[in-house]
Amino acid sequence: MHLEKGKKRRWFETAFVVLIGWMFVRPSNDRDWSPDQAVLPSAEVRGDTVHIRNIRNFTYRTVTEYDIAYEDKDCRLSDLESLWYVVEPFSHWKGAAHAFLSFGFRGGGFMGISIEIRKEKGEKFSSLRGLFRQYELMYVIGDERDLVKLRSNYRKDSVYVYPVRAPREVIRRLFLSMVERANTLREKPEFYNTLTNTCTTNIVRHIHEFSPRRIPFSFKVLLPAYSDRLAYDLGLIDTDLTFEGARARHRINDAALLYAEHPDFSLKIREGFGTMRP
Repeated sequence: MHLEKGKKRRWFETAFVVLIGWMFVRPSNDRDWSPDQAVLPSAEVRGDTVHIRNIRNFTYRTVTEYDIAYEDKDCRLSDLESLWYVVEPFSHWKGAAHAFLSFGFRGGGFMGISIEIRKEKGEKFSSLRGLFRQYELMYVIGDERDLVKLRSNYRKDSVYVYPVRAPREVIRRLFLSMVERANTLREKPEFYNTLTNTCTTNIVRHIHEFSPRRIPFSFKVLLPAYSDRLAYDLGLIDTDLTFEGARARHRINDAALLYAEHPDFSLKIREGFGTMRP
């Protein structure tokens, strides 16, 4: 009996120490990061021009083998014309997915902003660990030849690229909001949280900063594989098709494989969508 009480006491003491340690752990930008997430982007806004540093544009051979490449680029807010919602359902668990936004510019350029966990070397994502301050949060600003092809051509997940129905002014404000948050995370790192600080909850938060229309709380935000259905039901996806028809049309995997090395990759994967209007 005394041994059992001693074991219980030691268990509670250990749990208490772990809880106290968890409460006082702080996010950091100074860790041994995975090479694909070692560099944080930044942006400088100069009137109509946004100068973005460290735009990721890796060339992949496999998911874990790649040539590291970053670019700096000036883009003009007045050239922003379209917004795209990209959803990558994970094949191993129903409901789990990653989602990000891509911004289209006059002349055919596209730039994705993907909100992700920032992995240390050797780490893998766990939704359970994501509840307990195990990952920092980062914004990856990247070329679609990186952000889309990684998912469609190398991870072999289905990828859906949906045109979003939004005025140009809203698109420009959303872009500014996201690059400014990327700047903030360089100075004030945050922990990812599986329920409150994810890819989709942050997208919703950005939209709510300036849009009078609220996106209702829904499990479809917490389970991003269903988030395109929520966007469709809210009229945010620019299509006249049924949801099932829109999903079939906007799955880009076949085109991504066919045009993997094409210089106009982003335009090619959108051929046949039936709409390219801003």
